[in-house]
Amino acid sequence: MPGKIVIESGTGSGSFSHSIARTIAPSGHLYTFEYHELRANAARKEFDEHSLANMVTIEHRDVIANGFGRTNLADAVFLDLPAPWDAVEAAKQALRKDTIGRICCFSPCIEQVQRTTLALNEHGFAEIRMFECLAKDYEFRNAPLPDIDVAISGKKVSFKSVKSDKKRKRDEDAASVDDKDELPTMILTKPVDEVRGHTSYLTFAILAPKEHD
Repeated sequence: MPGKIVIESGTGSGSFSHSIARTIAPSGHLYTFEYHELRANAARKEFDEHSLANMVTIEHRDVIANGFGRTNLADAVFLDLPAPWDAVEAAKQALRKDTIGRICCFSPCIEQVQRTTLALNEHGFAEIRMFECLAKDYEFRNAPLPDIDVAISGKKVSFKSVKSDKKRKRDEDAASVDDKDELPTMILTKPVDEVRGHTSYLTFAILAPKEHD
C-alpha cells in the first residue's frame, strides 16, 4: 500500500525489494537488510540505477545477532531467512505499536514454519496462517466436436493431443476424420498429474496495537 514503511531481511538479489518499493511508492519507504556484504553492495547499486535510493535504505547487517536497529517504525516486516524464528523478537520491536503490525515469513521447509509459528505465538502475534506455494502445469489438447451426422455415419474421429510442455504448434493438433472433412474444435485442459517443483511456504501473522492506559 502506498505510504507504508516496510522492513525486509534478507535482501538477496533485490528482486522482491523492487516489488515492495513499487507497492509502497511514492511516499513509502523500505528498509532492507542483507547478511552478505557483496549482495548488499550489488543490490544498493541496482537501487541507485533504478532511481529507488530515495525510498529504499539497504544495510549490510546480521539482523538475527543485532536486530534491525529500528523500533516502533514499520507497518510490516518480511523475513526471508534460514532461521526466521530468531528474528521474530526484533521484528516485534520494529513494528509500530499504535496500529496493527503485519509480518510475513518465507520458508522452503515445513520444519522452519513450525518453529516460526511457535515463536510468533510466544511473542504475542495473532491470526497466524500459512499458505503453501505450488507451481502447477496444465496440459491442453484440441478436441474435435463431431456433429450428429458424423456420429451416425460411424466415421472415426482422431483425437490428437499436445502437452503444454512440448514445443508444438496447435495447428498440428487439429482434429481429423477419415475423409479429411474438417470439424470444429475446442481446447480442453487438465492439470499435469505429477507436479514437479520446489514447494515453499508463506506464514502470515498480525500484531495487535498496544493498549495505553
